[in-house]
Amino acid sequence: MSVPVPRQRDTPATEGGQAVLHTAAPPTATSTATSTGTTTGTAGGAATATAVAFAQATAQATPPATPQGTPHTFPLTLLVIEDDPAGGLTVPEILDADGHRIRLRTARNLTEAERLLTPDVHCILLDLSLPDAGARMAEAPAVPGAVGAGAPTAVDQLAALRQVLRIAPRHAVLVLTGEDDAERAAEAVRVGAQDFLYRDELDGRLLSRAIRYAVERKRADIAQYKLAESKLRAQENARLERGLLPTPLLEGSDLRFAARYRPGRSRALLGGDFYDTVRTPDGTVHAMIGDVCGHGPDEAALGVELRIAWRALTLAGLCGDDLLATLQEVLEVERPNEEIFATLCTVDIAPDGRRAGLCLAGHPAPLISRPGRRARLLPYENSGPALGLLPRARWPRRQVELGGTWSLMLYTDGLIEGRIGEGKERLGQDGMVDMINRHLDRGLSGEGLLEASVTEARRLNGGELTDDVAVVLLSRAEG
Repeated sequence: MSVPVPRQRDTPATEGGQAVLHTAAPPTATSTATSTGTTTGTAGGAATATAVAFAQATAQATPPATPQGTPHTFPLTLLVIEDDPAGGLTVPEILDADGHRIRLRTARNLTEAERLLTPDVHCILLDLSLPDAGARMAEAPAVPGAVGAGAPTAVDQLAALRQVLRIAPRHAVLVLTGEDDAERAAEAVRVGAQDFLYRDELDGRLLSRAIRYAVERKRADIAQYKLAESKLRAQENARLERGLLPTPLLEGSDLRFAARYRPGRSRALLGGDFYDTVRTPDGTVHAMIGDVCGHGPDEAALGVELRIAWRALTLAGLCGDDLLATLQEVLEVERPNEEIFATLCTVDIAPDGRRAGLCLAGHPAPLISRPGRRARLLPYENSGPALGLLPRARWPRRQVELGGTWSLMLYTDGLIEGRIGEGKERLGQDGMVDMINRHLDRGLSGEGLLEASVTEARRLNGGELTDDVAVVLLSRAEG
């Protein structure tokens, strides 16, 4: 048979709106402990006897002695919500894992509980028999995502719990009920409470253990929810970024296409580099590769906008200087600040595949390889400035002879700016040309050539390249 204990509300030591529970010290051979504070509705002697009895029954829950003048620390706060004017519900003093007293607050109804629910509250102990819960629940919305949530009925036995979960979605919640109400207690856990306790079995050790368990379980639930939310967001971002990467439009062309893309941002699928390839109705194949300065999501978004604008303008018939001038206008409108610029290389290959027009806007020149010859860079004299640097700039278009069988590689500076070993020397364009020639001598082409080139650049750099890397390879075999 449990021993009744003094109610925390009967012996408050109020400071700043907080009621700190006091209990009697255990009796000794020479003295008898007395109840601290005043007692409401009972004789002083009876209250003293009750306090002594509870102290004897829960001696292990008594806080360790504290040197005089040293205040206790209160790492945990429990909010008790109950309406019990008869004094039947009592909350014993409880300790945390370090032996410190857990601070208690009491609220007689849900309105008062909402006012006392400050950020330092860690756990809520709710008596399921609150008389005003049904009336308040009729006006409150359901708890989003809670099991059993929905429009409450007039006989909703968990109305108080639903209301508490609504106003305290991030707090651990314990419910208190009678032993004859086990079914409702189990339903409370299904609705969202972390655990339940029986009113007649309440003691300091059980309540202390239940609070610690409830707080840790709530933390684990929140962490699991955040992890699941993060995974869903990552999957959604991955689908979005994959959808923003281009699909070459080369139907009807005899050119072979290959590409490699490696963003510099960790765990990203899309960077500030962009590329695209389309074939217009007259048989001309247009290819483009570009680089927005910077590596963040804003630069990646701007790169996607420029790529889509390039495709639309190309399919509309623009080419060369007119196309780049229009793209600069798009950049100036869409960039987050005036310091952002973009480099660009465009190539338009004639329907017969033997010649091409080349425009460079501050971008490295493409590399061309032909059978029986060493790979080399295309001429880059008379190139124009990067987009966004100079108003009303012009970009001359240079005619290039390709021949019958060839491979044309477009790339961004992320491939050539990686370091060589531990020094400050970079791979550079000359180093890239030598690297490509070595791979061509091994008989590599297409996807294999690009993969081997990017892999070697990473190896020479001693790890991942810090800048975005995009490489496009267009090839033609005569006959």
